[in-house]
Amino acid sequence: MPKQDLLDPQGKAVAKALERSGHKAIKAVRIGKRIELHYSSTPTAAQLAEAQKIAESFLTNGVIEDVVSVTVEQD
Repeated sequence: MPKQDLLDPQGKAVAKALERSGHKAIKAVRIGKRIELHYSSTPTAAQLAEAQKIAESFLTNGVIEDVVSVTVEQD
């Protein structure tokens, strides 16, 4: 996700469109990216910690993006 103190023009545009469509309860929209890592079996705690480090150091730009979460989803 973009860092909170950076502008998110896509999120602002979507928020305005939602408001115009009658969705008044939505306060703000932030738009980011989703990256999926697929393992051959259920990842261990060590592999999840490694995935977090990979996401923070290799897959995102730490200057403008935050890693929000690393989760396991079953296929």
